[in-house]
Amino acid sequence: MGGVNRTRSGGPVGANLVAVRSHNAALVLDLLRTAGAPGISRLELAERTGLTPQAVSKITARLRDEGFAAEAGRRASTGGKPRTVLRLVPEAGHAVGVHLDRDELRAVLVDLDGTVVGQRRGPLDLGAGAEAVLGVVAGVVEELVAEVLGSTGLATAGSLLGVGVALPGPLDHARGVLHRVTGFPEWEGFALRDALTGRLGVPVVVDKDTNAAALGLSVAGEDGSFAYLHLGTGLGAGLVIGGHVHRGARTGAGEFGHQVLQLDGPACGCGNRGCVEVLCLSAVDRGEVGEAARVLGVGAGNLVGLLDIDLVLLGGRTVAAAPDVYVRGVADVLDARARREGVPGGTVPVRVAPGGERLVAEGAAQLLLAPLFGRSDA
Repeated sequence: MGGVNRTRSGGPVGANLVAVRSHNAALVLDLLRTAGAPGISRLELAERTGLTPQAVSKITARLRDEGFAAEAGRRASTGGKPRTVLRLVPEAGHAVGVHLDRDELRAVLVDLDGTVVGQRRGPLDLGAGAEAVLGVVAGVVEELVAEVLGSTGLATAGSLLGVGVALPGPLDHARGVLHRVTGFPEWEGFALRDALTGRLGVPVVVDKDTNAAALGLSVAGEDGSFAYLHLGTGLGAGLVIGGHVHRGARTGAGEFGHQVLQLDGPACGCGNRGCVEVLCLSAVDRGEVGEAARVLGVGAGNLVGLLDIDLVLLGGRTVAAAPDVYVRGVADVLDARARREGVPGGTVPVRVAPGGERLVAEGAAQLLLAPLFGRSDA
């Protein structure tokens, strides 16, 4: 991937062209977001983006007219009159994030800052058929928006930007079409994005649960290249390479759970034998959590060796049941591998991903929010 051009102050360079004013507005919005409640002056915005003061004034005026920015007071300057500082208005926009697991649904409503302002959780049978699942999703989303935003319909909720949906893969993120979801082949070829858009009447984005989580972690400040390994009712990976979510040319990257570790091993729901997923979950079912962690570590070691990533983050309800065991088990395998190979700088760190059980749902909401702030990989 090509690098991002930077100004002298280290910020991304903007472009003084009408054709890319949305790009410039995204740069300004992102700086307003990161500045927080104290705000940031127009002069600082110009310095950090490389835009002219005139361009910044036009962008901030438009953002204020649209309700996305507001004055946050004045700040003393080194000379001349005090500078007016601006801040983001978090309540100006909202997004719903929905995590569809095989047996439960979790939904959150977040503001522009990513702060959760409402949530729902309930049972779900992903194998109950499209109509049943769509009905549950629509009902939960409509109730959540009505309760928090006071709207009787999604289309009339003026601050609602849309709905992000994350679920097990494989799937086509670009088209919002499901492939053969492991264990649920009846979903193959289903255009989930279009079906939900028609049902809800607002924009919908669909992605894998692991990609959504990885995006959320990256937006929240996880830097560099890392892998998020999600062990719940299944096993998958979200990959962030060079600060961007890596989905692959066919949006199929991250099918981590279906790498074969044991030839002629137990049958996996994907059709192969001896996959990391089936070996891990079989060990969990037997109560052998340490063995499950070791198997997960072997798979993580293969990923680290292949991509030379900086960090491994663990999440999912199965990991949450025994986080210390999984972190220690995966770290031990990576430590041993690093010693054998004499890797400069030592082993890759392993830790539990922040965010808890809402991580995937919050990441799903970022599928809508992140593009507003210049994240083209959302």
